[in-house]
Amino acid sequence: MRVLVTGGGGFLGSHLVERLRAEGLDPIIARRDDFDLTDATDAERLFAETRPELAFHLAAEVGGIGANRDNPGRYWYANLMMGAHVLEQSRKHRVEKLVLVGTICSYPKLAPIPFHEDDLWNGYPEATNAPYGVAKKALLVGAQSYRNQYEMNVIYLLPVNLFGPRDNFDPSTSHVIPALIRKMVEARDSGTGQVVLWGDGSPTREFLYVDDCAEALRLAAERYNGSEPVNLWTGEEISIRELAELIAELTGYEGEIVWDATKPNGQPRRRLDVSRAQEHFGFRAVTPLREGLERTVAWYLEAAPEYAAS
Repeated sequence: MRVLVTGGGGFLGSHLVERLRAEGLDPIIARRDDFDLTDATDAERLFAETRPELAFHLAAEVGGIGANRDNPGRYWYANLMMGAHVLEQSRKHRVEKLVLVGTICSYPKLAPIPFHEDDLWNGYPEATNAPYGVAKKALLVGAQSYRNQYEMNVIYLLPVNLFGPRDNFDPSTSHVIPALIRKMVEARDSGTGQVVLWGDGSPTREFLYVDDCAEALRLAAERYNGSEPVNLWTGEEISIRELAELIAELTGYEGEIVWDATKPNGQPRRRLDVSRAQEHFGFRAVTPLREGLERTVAWYLEAAPEYAAS
């Protein structure tokens, strides 16, 4: 089977490629340097050259609260265009199955806990990441529309915040876990007495270890053919304050943690209903948060010199 992974050289994509190779497949990796999927001509060239039977669309432009606040137009445009072009080229080139990866940021700011897929349209996303979330949610509409009109087999998955080895640790664009790890390792090594974190620490999040997410994508591609979106989660909800304290412990940072309440908190709570994933393709995360964090910290400590030089 010819398998295409857009964003296959990125964080989640590289782990999915490893998983597929372990299954005996040889996926084609579409990297940004070779194909700009925001450009229709590049997208058409990619599908014409690779002729995939199965495609995973993981390519995205994404970051934490600060990056979303600084790039709302770019994140809306890039994610919407990439997804629309992948959908259209999948139709034109008769891809047998397309797996689209959405985002937890698409849910309404005050969605009932736990977030159920049926609540996606019951309100506007949290303001700091709404352009990104709305662009990704538009791809669900596209997927269902293409299924209805063209009988395309397109599925749409909604993972919670991912983390793990090879994550993005750039302080200007990283998500909360890699940002906290880098901050605390650098503060520990420099002898800094405090780290300052955004918000008040009260929001809660779930975090999905990247290898678990890669397995969920593989299972869904193999077993799920429905039109409804499907949540991917862990079942471990933790406050940002508790998370920061845990990462301080795992990195050996013993200084003070200061909360800057003048900065945005983001969405108040995130916890997902996972019954649909269990029912339709038997997915359940197996990596506990602490264990995943230990692996991620260990990986970063090996890679830290590279980041310090950048």
